[in-house]
Amino acid sequence: MSTWHVARGYRFAGVACGIRGDAETNRLDMALVVSDTPAAAAGVFTQNRVCAAPVHVCKERLPRRDARGIVFCSGNANACTGEQGLLDARRMTERAAHALGCRAEQFLVCSTGVIGRLLPMAKIEPGIDQAAQLLSPKDSSLENAARAILTTDTRIKVSTRALQLGGHEVRLTGFAKGAAMIGPNMATLLACVLTDAAVAVEDLHALAPEAADRSFHCISVEGHTSTNDTLLYLANGQTAPIQGEALRVWREAAIEVCAELARAMASDAEGASHLVAIRVEGTRTDTEARRIAKTIAESALVKTALFGADPNWGRIVSAAGYAGVAFAEIDLSLWLGDYLLYDKGTPVPFDAAAVSAFMKNQREISMRLLFTLGSGRCTFYTCDLTPEYIRLNADYTT
Repeated sequence: MSTWHVARGYRFAGVACGIRGDAETNRLDMALVVSDTPAAAAGVFTQNRVCAAPVHVCKERLPRRDARGIVFCSGNANACTGEQGLLDARRMTERAAHALGCRAEQFLVCSTGVIGRLLPMAKIEPGIDQAAQLLSPKDSSLENAARAILTTDTRIKVSTRALQLGGHEVRLTGFAKGAAMIGPNMATLLACVLTDAAVAVEDLHALAPEAADRSFHCISVEGHTSTNDTLLYLANGQTAPIQGEALRVWREAAIEVCAELARAMASDAEGASHLVAIRVEGTRTDTEARRIAKTIAESALVKTALFGADPNWGRIVSAAGYAGVAFAEIDLSLWLGDYLLYDKGTPVPFDAAAVSAFMKNQREISMRLLFTLGSGRCTFYTCDLTPEYIRLNADYTT
């Protein structure tokens, strides 16, 4: 593990409290993130009309100027659990707040895991108490918290930055989970970005949807929008206030943190053998570019061709054609890696065996679709569709 630029004034913990039952009693499944001082906080959430209880609770409490922390659990989504689910989510914040000596409303809550099951509160409540006793600013504690929120992920996802702004070092620390049920708006993801900068709550509230739009809305595994998606921003003001040009630089760094986390999710997609970058350029607007990229990313025919190392450019071009964006065939050219396969509406002769070998041997594959319509562009990440993904989601409940 490399040294991270951990934002000042935050402490972390991750513990095992047995949420998944006897089979995984030693797996980390409970996390706390605490700001030593009240922090500005804002968030953005799933656009699924079926929202998990913790999403409802966070929406009630944000934006705010005095947040103290976030309590997470994994293995149980606390979604579609009715009034009891809301009571349990609020109880999690009460227990965390009591341990820290603050009000319940100052805590936020996130859950991830299986939908439709009530939380095992008899395990969760002592787990929160245990995590509160272990809070630390150390990298190892951040790693434990990042590991405790994982479900089918194979690795933790952490991104940090250190900036020099106005004569002060300002840090950003982000961590997230997500490996499946990933589709724009947002994904099956939990993510938080912490900063020791003094950022006004109004600025955080404006940033959160833009950051999601430029990062988590640009990834897809299978296009499924989850019930629990949550991106939270906390700024505790341990350094001097930032505004003007410094705020602009900080905003871009905060979005970069989200983009790095989003890319890590696509790379860690369930069963995936390839990370795929779809770069669409030359549409009339960025929205058109994203629509085309998303349509290609969610095509089962494209995704299976990628798994099979089949340079079947017809599947890609036809997916672009039904994306709902007006264009003529002559407006489109397509590259797979450095190989031009389709040029202004005309097939290009190519060595199919060489392109197939390229696809098979590269963990990361890029495709570029170039249009002649304008300056719109989008980079969108997805993965291939593999037998392992099907096995993971068919053989048992995740």
